[in-house]
Amino acid sequence: MLPALIVFGYLAVVFYIGIFAFRKGKNNGEDFFLAGRSLGPAVFLLSLFGTNMTAVAILGSSGMAYQRGIGIFGLMASASCLVIPLTIYLIGTRLWHLGKKHGHITQVQFLRDRWECAGIGTFISLLTAMMLVPYIVIGVMGGGHTLETISTGPDGRPWVSYEIGGAIVALVVMSYVFFGGMRGTAWVNAFQTVLFLSFGAVAFILIGRNIGGFGEAMNQLAASPKTATLLSREKIAPPEFFSYMFIPLSSIMFPHVAIMCLTAKKVSHFKRTIIFYPICIAAIWAPAVFLGVVAASQFPGLRPGESDDVIIRLLSSNTNAVLAGILGAGIMACVMASDSQILALSALFTEDIFAYYGGKERFGEKVQVWTGRLFVVIVTVVAYFMALALKKQEGIFEIATRFAFSGFAALSPIMLAALFWKRSTKWGALASALWVAFGVLGTWYLYSISAGIAPRPGQPPAPIPGFGDMFFRTPTNVTVYGYLPVMPMCLISGALMWAVSLLTPAPSKATVDKYFGPQEARVPATVPAPATA
Repeated sequence: MLPALIVFGYLAVVFYIGIFAFRKGKNNGEDFFLAGRSLGPAVFLLSLFGTNMTAVAILGSSGMAYQRGIGIFGLMASASCLVIPLTIYLIGTRLWHLGKKHGHITQVQFLRDRWECAGIGTFISLLTAMMLVPYIVIGVMGGGHTLETISTGPDGRPWVSYEIGGAIVALVVMSYVFFGGMRGTAWVNAFQTVLFLSFGAVAFILIGRNIGGFGEAMNQLAASPKTATLLSREKIAPPEFFSYMFIPLSSIMFPHVAIMCLTAKKVSHFKRTIIFYPICIAAIWAPAVFLGVVAASQFPGLRPGESDDVIIRLLSSNTNAVLAGILGAGIMACVMASDSQILALSALFTEDIFAYYGGKERFGEKVQVWTGRLFVVIVTVVAYFMALALKKQEGIFEIATRFAFSGFAALSPIMLAALFWKRSTKWGALASALWVAFGVLGTWYLYSISAGIAPRPGQPPAPIPGFGDMFFRTPTNVTVYGYLPVMPMCLISGALMWAVSLLTPAPSKATVDKYFGPQEARVPATVPAPATA
C-alpha cells in the first residue's frame, strides 16, 4: 500500500496546482486554451517537452526494449533528437509568429485562413481529433498499469486494480485540465517534467546497484541465447529502422504540441528549447530502454501487452517501498502527459467547430469556455472506457506507432506547404488529408484481418494472403515491402499535396500577400538561427 499512497500524494499535489492555476486565469478562450500566450522560457521548455513525452517514453519504450532489444533507442530517440528540434525551429516559430499576429488558437484556424477553406478545415480538424484519441487512451492505460503494478504485494494481488488506477488518473487529469486550462496544464507539465527527468538517473543508479552492476547484467544477457539478441540490432530489420526516421515528423503536427508552441510569450523562448530538447530526450529514453533490456533477464516470458510495466516491476523488486513510491510518482509524471492532449482535443472542438459555426457569437465567450470544459469531461470518459477495452491486449508503443505517430507524420506535408509554399492550395491539403485517413484505416484493417497469422516475437514476418509480397504481418505491426506504413504514407501525402496544388487554382493574391508579403519576409530575422543555438 505504501508506494501507492505516495503516488496518491503526488496526484494530490498535481490536482492542487491545477486548482491554483484556475484562480489565476481569466474566463476567455485565449486564456483557457493558450494561457494568454504568456508562458516564460523555463515553463515553455519544460511543458513543451513534457507534453510530448507520454507513457510511450517510459512504459512503451522499456516494454519494446524488453521485446526487441537496445536498438529501440536508435529507432525513436536518435532520430527524434535531430528531427523534433528541427521541426520546432522551422514550423513552431513560424506558427507562433502567424498565430500571434492573426489570433490563431489552433492549427486548423491557421489553415482555414491560409487557404480560404471552411469544410476542408473541418475535415482536417475531425481527422486530427480521431487520431489523437488513441494517444489519450495510452495515458489512461499507463496510469492503470503503473498503479496496479506498484501496489501489487508479495501474494501477487494488487491493492489498486488496473480499472481503479486508470479511473483515478483520468479523474485527476480531467479535474486540473477542467479548472486550470492551458495554464494549469503547463504548470503541471513543467513540474512533472522535472520529476520524470530526475527519475531516469535515480532509477538507473539504484536498480543497477541492487543487481550487482549493469556490467554483470549485460554479461548475463549476452551469455544466454534467448537474450543475447537484445544487445544487437538483429531483431530490427534495416527497412524498419529507416522507416522510423519519419516518425518524429508527427511531433509538431500533434495538436497539443502545435497549440503549446502558440503559448510562448516571445519567439526567443524557442532558442533554449532547440538547444535542450535533444538532451532531455537522451535523459529520459536512454535509462528507460536500458532498464527494459535488463528486465528481460529478471522477468522472462512476458507478452507484448504485459511488458509495458517491466520498469515498474524492476522498481518494486529492487528498491524499498518508499523509493518505489517516489520513483513510481516519477513514472506517473510521464504517463500523465495526456493532459495536454485532452485540452487540445477540447480546443479543436470548441474553436474549430463550436466557435467557427456561430456558437461563440450566439452564446458568448464564457459559454464557449464552459463548452470546452464539458468536452474535457466527455473525452476523458471515452478514453477511460477505451483503455478498459484494450487492457493487456495491445502494447502502448504499438498503439502509438500504428495510429498516432503514422497519421500525424503523414500530415506534416500539409503544414509545411501552408507555411512555406505560396502555390499550395486547399485541394492539395484535402487530397493529402484523405490519403492519410485512408492510410490509417487501411493499416488498421490489415492489422485486424491478419491477427490469425501474426508470428510470435522473434519469428519472421508472415505475408498477408491475397496481397503477394506487398504486405507482411509482424508480431506487432503491418509492413509494406518491409517498411512501416508511415514511410509510404508520408511520401504519397507529400506527392499529392504537390501535384493536386499545381492542378488547382491558387489562393487569392490578398491571402498570399497576407502570409507571404514583404512584412513576412522579415520574420526569419527574429527567429534564433541554428548556428547560435
